Amino acid sequence: MSELTDRAKGILDETVGKAKRAIGDATDNPKLKAEGDIQEAKGDAEKLKAKTEAALKG
Repeated sequence: MSELTDRAKGILDETVGKAKRAIGDATDNPKLKAEGDIQEAKGDAEKLKAKTEAALKG
């Protein structure tokens, strides 16, 4: 994937993850909260990958 695609996907996953976590907290649903945490971490990793690719291209 391209750097821009990875970054956009990372932002989307991070945002959706935060929303899932908030809904899980509000509804006392630990499974949904955990899914949100995982998806947010995935988004962070995708954004880091995009930054790394950009740095390597120089």
